[in-house]
Amino acid sequence: MCVRGGASRTRRRRRVSCTTPTTIADAVKLLGQHGDDKLIAGGQSILPSMRLGLLAIEGFIDLGGIAELQGVRVDGSTIRIGAMTTHATVAASNDVRARIPALAILAEGIGDRQVRNRGTIGGSIAHSDPAGCYPAAVLGLNATIHTNTRQVAADQWFKGLYETALTPGEIVTAVSFPVPEKAAYMKFKQPASRFAIVGVFVAKTAGGVRVAVTGAGSHAFRVKALEDKLNARWAPESCDGVTVSPDGLNGDLHGSAEYRAHLIPVMAKRAVMAAG
Repeated sequence: MCVRGGASRTRRRRRVSCTTPTTIADAVKLLGQHGDDKLIAGGQSILPSMRLGLLAIEGFIDLGGIAELQGVRVDGSTIRIGAMTTHATVAASNDVRARIPALAILAEGIGDRQVRNRGTIGGSIAHSDPAGCYPAAVLGLNATIHTNTRQVAADQWFKGLYETALTPGEIVTAVSFPVPEKAAYMKFKQPASRFAIVGVFVAKTAGGVRVAVTGAGSHAFRVKALEDKLNARWAPESCDGVTVSPDGLNGDLHGSAEYRAHLIPVMAKRAVMAAG
């Protein structure tokens, strides 16, 4: 997906170079040669930023032509999804729908049809939008992020606002999701953008219950108080009475930090009810 232009309205349009590697090795080589170029996956976050004049990019390295970054496959007790797999493909995958239906439902609820058909799971995880849906699933399901050089556990991936463990020269290649016993995702969405004001992914896994939140903070995070209650008793009522501190949470025109803090156990309860 190569694009031209991208300057703000107050400046003349400039040409943006674009290269299209066909292998991961070629993409890594191009990154080394053109350190200021930006990797582009689906482009659903970076292109709006360019149009608003928030980013000035000299060139793109388009990952869309790398076949090994695409597709869904069952790998033992996990679902491995290539980084360039679109949200629509994840939502429609029979393997995902059969083994982790909560993940398919999450993907089906991202943005609008254009976003789902262009946006990719790898781009979403590398971008780490504070209101993105996939980060909650990555944390909630204790996924493993694969890059061209290593594997990173979900708990070590999200570092801050638009910040991850990804280092210069690294490319996200796939994400492996362990199949849980039960799981569900509930999102209190902003009606125009469909981003999460608060989204909660709850999963009952072999290692215990995990509760991951998106939309409420600078990046996705887990809520131990809810996990402890649900580990003691897997039931919607276990979420009752759990309070989440608003300290450090987001506050904006869509909802205060206190409002988001209140929503977290509410959405967690709904997710447990949906999971069964």
